[in-house]
Amino acid sequence: MADGGRNAGTWREDEFGEDADDPNAPGDEECMILSGDGAQRLLLIEVPDGNQIRNRLHLDLKPAEGTRDEELQRLLDLGARTVADRRRPDGSGWVVLADPEGNEFCILRSDAERAASQ
Repeated sequence: MADGGRNAGTWREDEFGEDADDPNAPGDEECMILSGDGAQRLLLIEVPDGNQIRNRLHLDLKPAEGTRDEELQRLLDLGARTVADRRRPDGSGWVVLADPEGNEFCILRSDAERAASQ
């Protein structure tokens, strides 16, 4: 990531639901993001060069609450853009998104959606 601190703030607030008021700040070379219960951790490290060909890391995320499509709309409203829509008519599949800096990630169905389809 070109600016780990800035991206960390976005991920920390939008995806992990964590308050951005912590010691990590824009310009920091490393930033640790913890989920509210501390069970999930994501370390973002700044690199000097941008994404050349492929992402260095790709996250597959599933909503803890709500549906894949509700989470998709929430992230689009926050500035993500759709890269590829892999949803199928039966409700399975995923959507590939990119954050404002172009880092790609996928939104999967929630556990509840997966269980309901079986």
